[in-house]
Amino acid sequence: MFGYYVQLAFQSLRRNRVLTALMILAIAVGIGASMTTLTVMRILSGDPLPGRSAQIFYPQVDANPDVTSHGPYDLLDYRSAMDLWSAHRADRQALVAAGDVHLVAPHTDVPALKLSMLTTTADFFSMFNVPFQYGQPWGDAEDASRARVAVISDDLNNKLFAGANSVGRTIRLHDNDVRIIGVLKPWRPSPLFYDVGGGRFADGDTGDFYSKPQDVMVPFSTGQDINRNHFDIFTCYRLYDGKSNEQTSPCVWVRLWVQLGDASKVTAYRRFVADYAAQQKALGRIGRADDTRMMNLMQWLDFNHVVPGDVRLETWLALAFLIICLFNTVGLLLAKFLQRGPEIGVRRALGASRAAVFAQCLVESSVVGLLGGFGGWLLTLLGLWIVRRQPTAYADLVHLDLAMFLATLALSMAATLCAGILPAFRASRVTPALQLKTT
Repeated sequence: MFGYYVQLAFQSLRRNRVLTALMILAIAVGIGASMTTLTVMRILSGDPLPGRSAQIFYPQVDANPDVTSHGPYDLLDYRSAMDLWSAHRADRQALVAAGDVHLVAPHTDVPALKLSMLTTTADFFSMFNVPFQYGQPWGDAEDASRARVAVISDDLNNKLFAGANSVGRTIRLHDNDVRIIGVLKPWRPSPLFYDVGGGRFADGDTGDFYSKPQDVMVPFSTGQDINRNHFDIFTCYRLYDGKSNEQTSPCVWVRLWVQLGDASKVTAYRRFVADYAAQQKALGRIGRADDTRMMNLMQWLDFNHVVPGDVRLETWLALAFLIICLFNTVGLLLAKFLQRGPEIGVRRALGASRAAVFAQCLVESSVVGLLGGFGGWLLTLLGLWIVRRQPTAYADLVHLDLAMFLATLALSMAATLCAGILPAFRASRVTPALQLKTT
């Protein structure tokens, strides 16, 4: 019976091709606009470390000696970061800081480059599941010995060495020879979660959260030597002349990430951070000890508003547009079904039940939804292609995967079925006698 209804649906759709095209176009445009924005939203708001983000935490301590401070800064000062890291109270822990560096690759034709360099500690790679194509990361021994070693990105390896295995080659960072010990696979976390900051100062300009990872990574201690303790400063809580190094400056510029395997360890580490703040307050170094924080990774991303405000707005507008398209489809389906009143009256007079007429109309709505979903899929691909050509940091991340393709078809079918319920119900209530009399 279902196959027969499908056959009838295609015959009915061919009968009035203009009306059919309008219905399919309305569904396709609504689905295309909504799925384009939903795909972008899904990519930007997804979990960058599935299965592990609940174990990754970001401790915060306010180093400001002013007792009127309103909450901790989003980064740590050098002393607080080193004190917490040196205590080794977490399963894994990583210090993170960034700064610009001049790079020269001897024995290559590539001119000098100015790049962003990430300085971190050995646990960074295992804690964040960083994939390697060649070589391996450094270990605790290299952290302690201030070893001149580096891990480089796949992009930089392609630029300098044409993608060949460059482990053992030398690059020069600020006149310091550094040996490459590892090359990453293409790695593009979305967002760049380990580098997120802004929190209470976030104003919706979150483009930097979707930048590509740094091309050069070196041990945290090595980076201090190479960059002469000059890193990207987030903010300062006292006047800073910029002449002294960041280790002694009244500024915050270091991130600390910790991994804690279970709830008891999380509780213990929170207590440890609170006790540390109380100790530093007793020493007179900080003003308040009652405003420490420790959010997990997803809470931290939400706190920093990593999804751009314009993307949220566009998503709501696209969904509203889809609803408008559905209302238009309801009107078109209603006109189409009621126009077939005489046909439906004959079917009823010959013994067809209201349920059979209702089912036939819903099948026809489903066919419209399937065709509209296919059109919506094509429009979604076009919309994402347009997004990828926009000057936004996350443009290269936007793509339609299998899950979103299936969601496109499912949404189209569900939306059209919902739109077809009222017209199908009205069509099934047609009075046979009245229709036969008028024909």
